[in-house]
Amino acid sequence: MDQLALLFVLLLGALVSVPVGDRLGLPAPVLMTLFGIVLAVADFVPNVNIPPELILPGLLPPLLYAAVRRTSWRQFAANKRPIFLLAVALVFLTTVCVAAVASAIVPGLPIAAAVALGALVAPPDPVAATAVAGQLGLPRRLVSILEGEGLFNDVTAIVLYHVAIAAVISGTFSPWQAGLDFLLSAVVAVAVGLALGWGANKLMDVLGDATLQIGLTLLVPYVSYVVAEELHGSGVLAVLTTALFIAEYATDADDVMTRLAGYTFWDIVDTLVTGVAFGLIGLELHNAIRTASGRWGELLGWAAAVVGVVVVVRLLWLLPATWLTKRLHARRDYDEEIPTSWRETVVMWWSGMRGVASVALALAIPLKTDDGSPFPDRDEIVFIAFGVIMATLVLQGLTLPWLVKRLGVRADTEHEKEIEKELALRAAKAARRRLKEIEQVEELPEELSEQMLRRAFEIGFRISPDVAEDERREGHDKRVRRLKRVRRIQSEMLSAARHEVLAARSEPGADPEIVDRVLRHLDVRSLR
Repeated sequence: MDQLALLFVLLLGALVSVPVGDRLGLPAPVLMTLFGIVLAVADFVPNVNIPPELILPGLLPPLLYAAVRRTSWRQFAANKRPIFLLAVALVFLTTVCVAAVASAIVPGLPIAAAVALGALVAPPDPVAATAVAGQLGLPRRLVSILEGEGLFNDVTAIVLYHVAIAAVISGTFSPWQAGLDFLLSAVVAVAVGLALGWGANKLMDVLGDATLQIGLTLLVPYVSYVVAEELHGSGVLAVLTTALFIAEYATDADDVMTRLAGYTFWDIVDTLVTGVAFGLIGLELHNAIRTASGRWGELLGWAAAVVGVVVVVRLLWLLPATWLTKRLHARRDYDEEIPTSWRETVVMWWSGMRGVASVALALAIPLKTDDGSPFPDRDEIVFIAFGVIMATLVLQGLTLPWLVKRLGVRADTEHEKEIEKELALRAAKAARRRLKEIEQVEELPEELSEQMLRRAFEIGFRISPDVAEDERREGHDKRVRRLKRVRRIQSEMLSAARHEVLAARSEPGADPEIVDRVLRHLDVRSLR
């Protein structure tokens, strides 16, 4: 098996892991990591030879962009305190604690190299947190905080990592210079992200076509990352800023085709890239086995110690941080945005899985310093990082569903239904208001006016059938039955139309492009 064949095997595994994970009740990223481990121990599977400097820019931009599409800037703003405490303060604390322990137990490990190790294992993975926690039916506030932590903690960790690596390579370190670099990195990233977000928004209007617009959304995250890195900014923060800007300002409510196609496209990209990323994590077992040859006991002991530090520090930080955040939010009536019980705090603690960023940063450690000497204890650092990733991702990922079920931490589905019902009512009322405005300008036949009024009611009913409870009209049940019957008949009519058009594709002289265009219109109509 060559490298290209291995890539296609991982892509196929990414697709298969989704239904298998749903059936087994396990997160697909964890299954892909296990799949990668199985491939790593197979004799016919080659070692992965991807240049380390290409892993982060190759995998992170689309994964970050896909994750941001599921959230919004206002959601981050509502959770800014807990996200800051986790994504910035906790990353700093974890880095310091890991560096202290690593420098004490690994003979001859320089402080700067220990800080690099701490920085690369400090940030929980945004993709793992979103993919794992999002499938467990957790309260939305927890998922929002985990998503925010996962998306922003890489910014802090990567800057710390680069500062530490530079200190090892050059042999010098300046705290003031490090702080200035951190600040400038953030400013440059935000400026690049806003500029590219604004430019992408304008360019989408010029492109017009849905296919071209979606293609642009695939390119923009990569451009944002690369440009920011070239200007010595944070590529991760630049991608987040760009994605948030586009999600906030580049949405046209009437651009149905682009929105539907965009959702489908990014779901596919997210599934495939996530699968490949976590499959590569498992495949790194090759290098770990080579490094540990003859030193298993010693290296496993070091890795276990660092795993203990990472896990314990997160728990010890979360307990007071959750209490403090709750007190601050209580003064502003924001209690719904934070964990409300010790059970939810425990779930947040156990959701701190490491993943793609940690692997990429570990592999990106230079081989030599400026004076030509080998980077101190590079193999040991990579092995310890791999041990932390395996322990947190596989162990915590496999046991998190059990823990969530055991603690009974579930989303308030009734509250979610109420929100959905409220939005459905707002949608139906907006349709009615627009109908009244049209009637004031145009004279509509009574029959047409009644039909449009029923259609306005149907808009809300299709979103949430519960809105019918608020409709105080005579003959309500009869109308509901009629609407269901109309929807069924219309669905069957559209199905017959699609079958007829699709059959025409195989007829002699048929133009497939025209047939597909007509079929696409019928597909969109079927969703209305």
